[in-house]
Amino acid sequence: MATVHKIVHSENAPAALGPYSQAIVANGFVFCSGSIGINPQTGAVPEGVEAQTEQVFANMGAVLKGAHSSFAQIVKTTVFLKDLKDFDAVNKIYAKNMGGALPARSCVEVARLPKDVLVEIECIATV
Repeated sequence: MATVHKIVHSENAPAALGPYSQAIVANGFVFCSGSIGINPQTGAVPEGVEAQTEQVFANMGAVLKGAHSSFAQIVKTTVFLKDLKDFDAVNKIYAKNMGGALPARSCVEVARLPKDVLVEIECIATV
């Protein structure tokens, strides 16, 4: 039997930068593409890892809401950092936005991210 999936699109998050969806709902889960700190209204990326991380969570929250999910329903995240020296700053904002939820998580340093941002976060959540 073929898996039925639904494309998720939120006007309150930046459009995908390429040929992919903001998220896909399938089999009771929402698979969110990586969110970066682009302001969906202006297209601007804020300066600094803290401001970018706050925008990432605003964008990711909009996509989760569009999928009828929430931060409390996240089961796995992957955090991509331009520089692991930003780990503590991102962690503080991550903990504040996750509201006590403790999903499985990976965090890796990468050479470069789209739009030369400093942080990107992707997640999988239940719906």
